Order: sequence, then C-alpha cells, then structure tokens
Amino acid sequence: MSKRISVMFGLAVVLSAWFPIFAADSPKTIRVLYDNYVFDQACGSDWGFACLISGTQKTILFDTGAKGDLLLANFEKMKLRPADVELAVISHNHGDHTGGLLPFLATNEHVGVYLPAATPASFVKEAKARAASVSVVNKPVEICKGVFVIGPLGDKIIEQALVVDTKKGLVIITGCSHPGVVAIAKKAKEHLGRNIFMVLGGTHLLNHTNEDLQRVVDDLKGMGIQKVGATHCSGDKAIAKMKEAFGDGFVRMGVGQVIEVVED
Repeated sequence: MSKRISVMFGLAVVLSAWFPIFAADSPKTIRVLYDNYVFDQACGSDWGFACLISGTQKTILFDTGAKGDLLLANFEKMKLRPADVELAVISHNHGDHTGGLLPFLATNEHVGVYLPAATPASFVKEAKARAASVSVVNKPVEICKGVFVIGPLGDKIIEQALVVDTKKGLVIITGCSHPGVVAIAKKAKEHLGRNIFMVLGGTHLLNHTNEDLQRVVDDLKGMGIQKVGATHCSGDKAIAKMKEAFGDGFVRMGVGQVIEVVED
C-alpha cells in the first residue's frame, strides 16, 4: 500500500469513528438532549425539552430547552457536536423550549430555523441575526426529505410538531402538546396519509383526571400507534398510565436517552 493510500485509509477510519450517527444508511435516531426526567445520570437535567434527530437527510435539533449552557454541556456529554446540526425546529414560544436557541446559534450560524406561528417579532429578528435562515411556519411543510413540521395547531398557545416518515410509519415528536397530543397525531396522520408508529415528547397531561388520561390512552391506541414515550410536562401519573397501557411499546424517556427506529 502506497504512503498516500495509507494516509487516506487512516483518514477514512478516523472520520467513520467521528461521524457514525450521521451516515446516510444509519437508522433514524432521536437523542434526548434536555429533559426534566433523567435517563443517563452523566447528563444534566432541567425543566424543558430538546432532542437531536439524525439518520434523516439533515440533522435536526428539535427545541432547545431553557438554558443554553446546559444544552451545550449535554451535547458534549453525549459526544455530539453542535456544528453538525443543519436545521432547528422550535415547537412553541415558551422559554423552556426556546431558551437555548440563541446560545446554540452562537456556536453554529449555518442552521435553518423553523419557528412557530405567533412567535414574537423581536425573537424572530434575533434569530435572523444569528441563523442562516429563519422561517415562521404557517402551514405544514417538508423541511428535508421525509421530515415535516406539522402546524400551526391550537388557539391560545400555537404549537407545531416534528414528524419523521419511516418505513414503520410516522414518528411524531412533540414539545408540550398544548393543543392535545391526540389532536397533533390526528393532524399528522390526516396531512401525510400514513399510519403512526411512535409518538415521543411532552404530552401536557399534568393534573388531568384518571378519566381524561384513560381517554387519551384509548384514543392513541385506537389510532393504531405502536409506541409512546411521554416525558417533560406529561406528569408521573400520565407516564405510568401510558406505561401500563402500551407495555413493551412504552419508550422510557429522559435526558441521555437514545431511541433508534431500525427500518429493516
């Protein structure tokens, strides 16, 4: 083997070790970067939510938690690089989902940002000053191949969800589900005409009655959803209810968790 070929081979090995999760043929992967529930004790926790989606055409940051320093620290703890993110989507205009965005953009200005309708003009302006591009979503949009932002939804609190189309069905990722997790799931299914495989994220079921929780569980199961991972603002009672109802289809969440959707 010539010296040149040997060097190139060595470089290829190094690159493959550094970028394993961004390979085109890798499974769709969701890494929880920010959550008030904990999966990996090495990561810091706080009220809020953020996750990284890879294995799609572009690498996507969904929500950014409340504190930029904690978000970035968890990137490092999970051996991820902010510079690899290509798109960022914010679910709704609450500080526990938007707080880390501007500090994140200070580390990576080459990001296209998708903000929900009704985002304050001042925040849009600040994001535009730091990002490669900023879009305010007023209708469902495909942001890269097979990945959609479904919104706007709700009235008092406008929210949008991220949806990844996989061979197993739709994977829906929610921030807080203020418009209702069932309403979000129905909208995604209606717009994309595909069955739903998995729903992950906040479901805003704190302080709901047992009857309300049962109704939500029945509706989700009635839609044929196979897996559910409730976290953040869902509440312990709702999480326990979903775990009981979905059994092996329940996905434990929390900061540090890594969820793979293998499409073989």
